[in-house]
Amino acid sequence: MIDLAAARHDSTRRNGWIAIAAGLVFIAFAVLPLCAKAAASTNTLAATLARTSCHAMASRVDAIPGNTPVLLRSYDSLRGRGAPDLPPLHTAAFTYDNALAVIALLACGKHAEAERIGEALRLAAMNDTRLRDAYRAGVVKGDRPLPNGWWDPALKHWVDAARDYSGAYQDGTSSGNVAWAALALLALHDTTGETRWRDAARQLAEWVVVNARDTRGAGGFDGGIEAYLLVPRKASWKSTEHNIDLTALFEWLAHTGAPGDWNAQAAHARDFVNAQWDAGSGHFWMGTTADGATPLRTPSALDVQLWAQLLPDAAQTWQRALGWIEHANAVQGGFDFTDVPDGLWTEGTAQAALVYRWLGRDADADKLLVSIAKQVSPGGFLYATREPRITAVYSYYYRQPHLGATAWAVLAALDRNPYLPAGRRHY
Repeated sequence: MIDLAAARHDSTRRNGWIAIAAGLVFIAFAVLPLCAKAAASTNTLAATLARTSCHAMASRVDAIPGNTPVLLRSYDSLRGRGAPDLPPLHTAAFTYDNALAVIALLACGKHAEAERIGEALRLAAMNDTRLRDAYRAGVVKGDRPLPNGWWDPALKHWVDAARDYSGAYQDGTSSGNVAWAALALLALHDTTGETRWRDAARQLAEWVVVNARDTRGAGGFDGGIEAYLLVPRKASWKSTEHNIDLTALFEWLAHTGAPGDWNAQAAHARDFVNAQWDAGSGHFWMGTTADGATPLRTPSALDVQLWAQLLPDAAQTWQRALGWIEHANAVQGGFDFTDVPDGLWTEGTAQAALVYRWLGRDADADKLLVSIAKQVSPGGFLYATREPRITAVYSYYYRQPHLGATAWAVLAALDRNPYLPAGRRHY
């Protein structure tokens, strides 16, 4: 080891720095091959993860012959292959998952497959009375997807999700899910230039403005429509995550030149997001209670802290939220959904990897990709969790292969921000 204390003497200082310089040159030449090897290994891992996940999604579409519109089942069974045993999930195609799949498949270069799913979402946007949070997986044969349903062997009759409490969420219309469907359609518009995609996205955005725009508290947009046992009701609470999604949607729509004052709607959503930032703790509140004004201070959801970073012109101070999740949500190898960590949430860990990459923290992103890549199931989809079960907000996630987790893994591996047109970092 070189004694830097000897640098007090001029002659020794010169010799010392010469020795240090020589040493650094030697170290640089010795380390460069190791760094190059590590970078190549990480790039190979990302490429393999993207290729595997892209194939898993595209092959599900291609397994249905023809060019008909199609929606993908959101979950495989706990065994890693085939449909889930739980009837409400057996054929459930959640709108959010399929929207993510569209954006991910476009990033994969699988445009034909993305358009088939996108057309199913477009039909739902244009022809259903309101976009549902879930539909029935498979081919769309009419002018819109069918509501999810299943055969109940005990009751010996067909059950629609809207008529069964265990599937009631599927018949709701969450503002955030509407935003994600519209973002997928805008991604297709960006890729193809076809106005039918933009028109459908605009229709969804108009539905949100008419049905969810709110003036209570900090304004913003409420949760949309809850549906339980055929009795739809307004979701008067507000979600910070939903308003982040809507900010991205309205800003993108404004830049397409679509008719409407979308910049004003974007500002209305972003103002709400700004109001949920707690400068003292350095993180976002999850939203509000049913009064539309009182902050919901607990629990702390991972995705809220992450998705805000992906918005165009995100406030730099928001990056403090990464320190928050690194303390509150971290588990070995990744992140949990809530601030009561009990296991790795694959989807959220992929979101974190994308955000780290987006902010130039490549080494941190690479570490997370290693954990994500270990969650590939026998059927190709990534498991939603590493542990058998983890706590989510008011529910649980299970070690079950999930379309949404698979799509987020692609976005992370390919560095694709779903809030912006491909290849863009800002407008």
